[in-house]
Amino acid sequence: MNRHHLRGASLAAVACAALALSACATTGQGTASPEAAGAAKPSKDRSLDAGLDPATTLNPYPSTYQPLPRENFAVVGATVLTGTDRKIENGVVVVTDGKVAAVGDAQTPVPAGHRVIDARGRYVTPGVIDVHSHLGVYPSPGVQGLSNGNEATSPNTAQVWAEHSIWPQDPGFNTARAGGVTTLHILPGSANLFGGRGVTIRNVPSVTMQGLKFPNAPYTVKMACGENPARVYGSRNQSPSTAMGNMAGYRAAFIAAREYKAKWDKWRETGEGSPPTRNLQNETLAGVLDGSILIQNHCYRANEMAMMMDMANEFGYRISTFHHATEAYKIAPQLAANGICAAIWTGWWGFKMEALDAIEENAALVDAQQGSCAVIHSDDPELTQRLNQEAAAALSAGRRAGLNISEEHAIGWFTSNAAKAIGIADQTGSLTPGLRADVVIWSADPFSIYARADQVFIDGALTYDRANPAYQPTSDFELGQPGYGLTAANATVGAR
Repeated sequence: MNRHHLRGASLAAVACAALALSACATTGQGTASPEAAGAAKPSKDRSLDAGLDPATTLNPYPSTYQPLPRENFAVVGATVLTGTDRKIENGVVVVTDGKVAAVGDAQTPVPAGHRVIDARGRYVTPGVIDVHSHLGVYPSPGVQGLSNGNEATSPNTAQVWAEHSIWPQDPGFNTARAGGVTTLHILPGSANLFGGRGVTIRNVPSVTMQGLKFPNAPYTVKMACGENPARVYGSRNQSPSTAMGNMAGYRAAFIAAREYKAKWDKWRETGEGSPPTRNLQNETLAGVLDGSILIQNHCYRANEMAMMMDMANEFGYRISTFHHATEAYKIAPQLAANGICAAIWTGWWGFKMEALDAIEENAALVDAQQGSCAVIHSDDPELTQRLNQEAAAALSAGRRAGLNISEEHAIGWFTSNAAKAIGIADQTGSLTPGLRADVVIWSADPFSIYARADQVFIDGALTYDRANPAYQPTSDFELGQPGYGLTAANATVGAR
């Protein structure tokens, strides 16, 4: 069966449109059968009206993203942290046609015609990736008219898509870019057991959601454990109101999705009867079951993460990433064994019961396991500007605990591991030849509290320059707001 780039096999596979019999079928006497002689039964037409067949509408809102104008260049003289456990002093990063072309020491040749950027005394890393953001769906200003992150109307809203709520004029995209963020994974909120689909975007100026959308990045679905769904729906005197109600709700939803998927598979195989009625909620969860939609699971406590892993085994799917995961350190070996990333903070804790048992060493202890995937995330429009500092605090805590973690390794917590967590490591997340040239030049060691992103390149295009107001994009919403254009703290006008 065919496999679609946005879906796996099974539900997403489009069966052969005709059930023609073999033209070489013969009778026992070796003569052609009536069917082979031209009396074949007409094939059953299984084409459906527009919008009714999930296999033909896998990506109905396709990306229109185009890189900004770019040039070929080489960054020379910097300390390079590649995101692949390499640190190169006096290194060279060559970018050609928007891709990383070469990475090496000072002897790495720079092709003729490439602009040379002298970065002596500075650091170069891959672009920062924030795997848990609500920019655009909870934009600034935080008013009710722009609050579009939680469809808190049912415990299961797997049918909604965060991309349909994104407001590209959110000023938070610009401030995140000033913090080196080149890619964001936008999720719906955590009021529901299934909050809806997430989407990965390129952090470039755009007037449409489609202009932000990361081409060919897999869809995800947001699930939420614990207090949030139980509190929201328990307060309405409906299920779920407890942790066991949460689990029952997940299981019922996957049972329904399994049945839905089986009906479509059978109809595609046999062509008998009427096709199933398309159901957007079950369609998303069927994508989880066939592996094409990645689970991003808000889950704080170790015991609940363990139950979610068991449920994944029960229904035959896998979890990509646990988010927040304040107790991930307690089950770090199990996470590594199951290939699950843990996206966490360093210093956020205590704001509710399930967040009480957090420790600053969490990321380092998760990372210590063979085959692990520790990620630093934000879930916040301000912290996303400083993910390098959040990672620095986690690195420092790990070292105090006796773990020998290098900077060239820890940089992966918000670059290469983050890309793995949302299924785009084959396109970005490290300074590897052939990948997208998402590059940040830092004023100092990115694990220093004094470091700032000087220049940010996305697909090789200069998208932010702290020293040049011409490369400090401003959203239409910001224009004309009180205080716009005023200098502060001796910063260049417009610099963030």
